Amino acid sequence: MGEKSRKPLLVLYASQTGNALDAAERVGREAERRGCPVILSSMDEFDANSLTLEKTVIFVVSTTGQGDAPDAMKVFWKYLLQKNLPKSWLEGVHYAVFGLGDSGYQKFNFVAKKLDRRLHDLGASAIVERGLGDDQHPSGYEGALDPWMTSLWRVLYQINPTFFPHGPDYIPPTSQLLDQPKYQIVYHELGLLQAGLSVVSDSKSPAMEIERARSMSPAKLSYDKSTPDAFLKMVRNEPLTRKGCGRDVRHFEFEFFPSTISYDVGDVLEVLPSQNPDLVDAFIQRCNLDPEAFITVCPKQRGSHHLLDGSKSGQALPINLKKYVELAMDVTSASPRRYFFEVMSYFATAEHEKERLEYFVSPEGRDDLYQYNQKERRTVLEVLEDFPSVQMPFEWLVELVPPLRKRAFSIASSPSAHPNQVHLTVSVVSWTTPFKRKRMGLCSSWLASLDPLQGVTIPAWFHKGSLPAPPPSLPLILIGPGTGCAPFRGFLAERAAQDTSSSAAPIMFFFGCRNEGDDFLYRDLWLSHSHDGGLLSEARGGGFYVAFSRDQPQKVYVQHKMREQSQKIWAALSEGGAAIYVAGSSTNMPSDVMLAVEEIISKEGGVAREAAAVLIRRLERDGKYHVEAWS
Repeated sequence: MGEKSRKPLLVLYASQTGNALDAAERVGREAERRGCPVILSSMDEFDANSLTLEKTVIFVVSTTGQGDAPDAMKVFWKYLLQKNLPKSWLEGVHYAVFGLGDSGYQKFNFVAKKLDRRLHDLGASAIVERGLGDDQHPSGYEGALDPWMTSLWRVLYQINPTFFPHGPDYIPPTSQLLDQPKYQIVYHELGLLQAGLSVVSDSKSPAMEIERARSMSPAKLSYDKSTPDAFLKMVRNEPLTRKGCGRDVRHFEFEFFPSTISYDVGDVLEVLPSQNPDLVDAFIQRCNLDPEAFITVCPKQRGSHHLLDGSKSGQALPINLKKYVELAMDVTSASPRRYFFEVMSYFATAEHEKERLEYFVSPEGRDDLYQYNQKERRTVLEVLEDFPSVQMPFEWLVELVPPLRKRAFSIASSPSAHPNQVHLTVSVVSWTTPFKRKRMGLCSSWLASLDPLQGVTIPAWFHKGSLPAPPPSLPLILIGPGTGCAPFRGFLAERAAQDTSSSAAPIMFFFGCRNEGDDFLYRDLWLSHSHDGGLLSEARGGGFYVAFSRDQPQKVYVQHKMREQSQKIWAALSEGGAAIYVAGSSTNMPSDVMLAVEEIISKEGGVAREAAAVLIRRLERDGKYHVEAWS
């Protein structure tokens, strides 16, 4: 069967941060190297109704938050859940599912498991057992992806040998392995630009620079907005933790510049961080790039799965090369992917560097690469400096350098109580690698370094989070240890503004921290509302309960304080119709809290644990149990 007459293998992915896209592209590359044509598409760009027309589909999906589907999958998933789809709807369709997740989370790879079950229920046939990538594996998700792909190729070949004309284990000679970059860089002469459109002067607008750079990025997702919703100016940068206690949590206040944007409590603010300009210059110099050049980045062929937001004519407008690197390429904090090292190996001219890179991308070197790269959080610049003989063309760098991603934070303010402002509660991230190297979170450390007097403008985007704004009449049970208290600071301020004639419903708030003297965040605020008939006062039916986990020999967490108040929580749920909101660290806390709620319902309601679990699911379905968690 000829190349043109063979139906391509369809690979559909749903990615939130880019990992599932990387994995899907790897599946596509490995299939193409074996002679199989591939179509790669994000789920939000694929018509779910046409699934029945496919013979074979590979799905690569990540799980976000507390078992949530990525944004790119939500419309597709809603279509699959339609009750009127017959059980034979996908009969004759072969499929395989690979999931990306983290076994430290309660709902490990929940999305991949749900998708696998639903495809099976609709009559599709699994080619191989679903693969479940785990960030906790010594090689990350690739520890499961490699053996899963080996099985996939062999079974696909058994189903239809025309997929792989040379067999499932065929790998072409090394000289033929390097693909062509998917994007091309067009360089523009400055004189021609100045004589034509006012591109150079226009591009000095911060919003225009950001829109151009991020809309051209190969990592641009169809639902991702390139232009900021607003620019912010910091007016307050206040430490909330005791100096020298080992933790640095900050309270930031920003004013809108130049105009205000509306938001609700519970919303999320995304910030585009600024990279260290010296390190950006070092990257440009290391790669022999011209920082003054004007470029456009565009796909080499039509039908690419990435969208470009160009001008009305469809032609993207040029941008300064240095600005593109600053705003779209993370060269100073993110670690490159495995494929970056593979492409590097083709451009290494020193034999010992070439051998080391080839070892890193071999099955034998996979774990060592993970230790060298991801575990150490080596940056793109650091990796390139470790292999000085490598000179990668800019086209490859644009495609393979991780994108500069926005960082999301729960909003800690109320538009009613804090007009023209937005507040954040941010833990400044720092850690030590296995080789004792000190690393800092890009965005949190940048924000912490800003002086409000500098007047730095910060690009920001607003969107809905997992915590919908509650009406003032709804009693609340809030659980927010550590920086999880951030959205509830906004909830409390908003409700206090609504509390005319003490008419607003009460709030029970469970807060947790390590030590009373070190990190009791917003102590005075909570205590002021817990006295004199405030919203957190027991006289109003509310309450403020704090767990200091390390102020005594045995650890005390928020779930312990909840069990102490089990009767009151049960009364609020069963008689008051209260809603539960949980926010904070995504590892053990949300599942520990849910177990505590289950125990309380079982004990105080006099029902079996299974019945209590059913009641919690009903609360979730009715919009009375919300979780927003972050890693």
